[in-house]
Amino acid sequence: MAEFKRKLYKRGSSFETTIPMPLLFQLNLEKKHNILFRYENGKWFIEFEEAV
Repeated sequence: MAEFKRKLYKRGSSFETTIPMPLLFQLNLEKKHNILFRYENGKWFIEFEEAV
């Protein structure tokens, strides 16, 4: 299993290009978030966590 974390940050009028906007609709974008990418059994999984 491989796993890495990235910060979600605003760049101009868009967000980091690795995350499609429809995946962000349920997040409160006024708060800071981290994105956890996890690779298991040949598939990638994406999780969001609020940054402290």
